[in-house]
Amino acid sequence: MTGGWIEYTVVFLSSALLCTLFAPIAIRLSWHLGSLDKPGGHKSHESPVPYLGGVAIVLAFSLAVLLESTIRPSGGANSELRIILGTATVLAIIGLFDDLQSLPPWPRLVAEVGSGVVVWNLGVGVGLTGVTWVDMALTVFWVVGITNAFNLLDNMDGLAAGMALIACSVYFAIAAANSQFLVAGLSAGLAGCAAGFLRKNRYPARIYMGDGGALFLGFLVAYLGLKLKVSGDGYQTFLVPVLVCAIAILDTTLVTVARLMSGRSPFQGGQDHISHRLVSIGLPVPVAVGLIHSAAACIGVLSFVCSRVDPISVWIIGGLVGLGLSAGGVLLWAVPVYPESQRPKFSFIEQPPAE
Repeated sequence: MTGGWIEYTVVFLSSALLCTLFAPIAIRLSWHLGSLDKPGGHKSHESPVPYLGGVAIVLAFSLAVLLESTIRPSGGANSELRIILGTATVLAIIGLFDDLQSLPPWPRLVAEVGSGVVVWNLGVGVGLTGVTWVDMALTVFWVVGITNAFNLLDNMDGLAAGMALIACSVYFAIAAANSQFLVAGLSAGLAGCAAGFLRKNRYPARIYMGDGGALFLGFLVAYLGLKLKVSGDGYQTFLVPVLVCAIAILDTTLVTVARLMSGRSPFQGGQDHISHRLVSIGLPVPVAVGLIHSAAACIGVLSFVCSRVDPISVWIIGGLVGLGLSAGGVLLWAVPVYPESQRPKFSFIEQPPAE
C-alpha cells in the first residue's frame, strides 16, 4: 500500500507541476494568437483574459496519465484509458472551437451524447434498474449533465477548477480506501491538474480554461463517478457521486429552470449562477467562490462517509443534504439577477407620471 501512495503522490505532483508550467505558455500563446475572452455582454471581467487554459489542462493530464500507465501497467485497462482520454480530448477540441468561433449548442450536445454512449459501450455505466435501455439512458444523461454542469460552473475566477479539485480529491479518497488503484490514480492526476491551473486561474484570473478545459474536466469527473465503487447496493454506489457533484447539479438546475421560467434560452450565457447571486447580495468574488468551495468540501466529506456506512445511513445523509441544498436553492432563487426582476412589480409609494 505504501508503494501505491508513493505512485499517487508522484502522479498528483507531476500533473500539478506540468499544468503550472504549461499555463504561462498558454497565456503567452493566447496573447500571440488573440485568443482572448473579451469583456461585454453577460461577462463581468473588465479586461481581456487569455482563453487557452484548456490546452494546458489537457496536455498536463495526458502526460500524467502516460506517466501513471508507465509506473503501473494495467493491461486491458490501458485500452479503456486511451479511449476515454481520446473522447475527452475530442470534447476539449470541440469546446476550443466553441471558444474561438462561438458554435451553436447542437455540435457540443451531440458530442456529449456520443461520449456517454462510448462510456456505456466500455461497460462503465449506471446499473440501477437492470433494464438495459433505461440504464444506458441514465448513463448518457449523467455524462451529458455533469459535463455541462462543470462547463456552466466556469463562470467566475477559480470556481470550476476548484470544484474539480474537490470532486477528484473525494473520488481519490474513496477509491484509495477501496483499493481502486486506477480510479484513485486518475483522480489524483486530475486533481493535480486543477490545483496547478488554479495558480493562474484564481482571482484575479490571468487565464481561463474556456469550454475546452471545462468540457474535458466535466467529462472525466462524470466518468470517474461511474467508475467509483462503494460498499452497498447499486443505489448507494450511484448516490455517492451524485453527492460529490451536488453543488454543480444545483447550479445547473437553478440556472436552467430560472432561464426557462423567465423566457430565456437555457443555452445562453448570463450572470444568474449561484456565484453571481452571491456576488449580487454583496459578497466579493473570492468570498463567493470560497463559500461555494467550502460547501462542496463539506458535502464531499459526507460523501466519503456515505461510502463507508450502511445504506440506511446513506439515505438519511443524502436526504438531509438534499433538503439543505433545496432550501439554499430557494433562497438563491429569490435573489434578483434579471433586469426585469430588479424592477419593483408594485409600490405603496405613488410614482410620478412619466413625462
